[in-house]
Amino acid sequence: MIDLNDIAVFVKVAQFESFSRAAHSLGMPVSTVSRKVSALEDQLGVTLIQRTTRKLTLTAQGQAYYNQCGEPLNHLFDAERVLTETQRKPEGLLKISVPVILGQEAFYEFLSTFLTNYPLIQVDLFVTNLFLDLIAENVDVAIRFGELRDSTIVAQKIGRSVRYVVASPEYLQGRPIPVKPEDLQNHQCVLLNGRNNEGEWHLVSGRKSVKLDVSGPISSRDFQSASAFTYRGHGIGLLPSTYCDDQIESGELVRLLPDWSSPEIVVQAVYPTRRFLPAKLQVFLDELKAWKSPLWIPLR
Repeated sequence: MIDLNDIAVFVKVAQFESFSRAAHSLGMPVSTVSRKVSALEDQLGVTLIQRTTRKLTLTAQGQAYYNQCGEPLNHLFDAERVLTETQRKPEGLLKISVPVILGQEAFYEFLSTFLTNYPLIQVDLFVTNLFLDLIAENVDVAIRFGELRDSTIVAQKIGRSVRYVVASPEYLQGRPIPVKPEDLQNHQCVLLNGRNNEGEWHLVSGRKSVKLDVSGPISSRDFQSASAFTYRGHGIGLLPSTYCDDQIESGELVRLLPDWSSPEIVVQAVYPTRRFLPAKLQVFLDELKAWKSPLWIPLR
């Protein structure tokens, strides 16, 4: 019979498209990984992987075999893992990826409390606007804003966000107040230059929708700096309501076009597809959903 360990090694190699990265993930020498894949090919009587000095490629038979083996093997390992994990306290290394907007005191305080409540968990935190490959980077969970393009991951909605058109009183002094969205094109705007270049602003009001090309003296890659330059009068900003509600109430910022805002943005916790969650991840998701975040509006 074919050794399941050999199949597991092949699946890892196929996922990482690399013998060395698969070996690192499995904690075994590259030579062992190569030998196990060769043994599997010998038993099956087919070539699963084409090897060159620069890269490896799955053959047609290799891709078909991976498609049939990958998910059932993951389920088998998940079933084995859950038998041991469900009886233990949450523990181990939890790798978390969050966008730059979360890299601030409120989230750090939440994470600090989480670590205090679960002392056997260690956190490896990635603060980045890059959409990391959760499987390749071994990331347990990521917090993401907006619709997901990857259908292979699981997502739990944890909140929603909406952006307002705002400006400082200093910026508005001596300038005409916008009365319709198109007026923004005659103003300087503070842009967010992140994963999507937001020189185009999308605003909605009820069933009305408009997209505008705007420009300005500065663009940044995170909401903190976009907020800072908006507060300092460098232009009109499109900022999350949770960032500017208090400033609007105090008069530090003025909300423009109050009938208009960005479309609602969903905030989600995403993680690799699996039937069983490690205890460390389950408790983090529970705490995250219970957190009264100042960074998004809780789901009703």
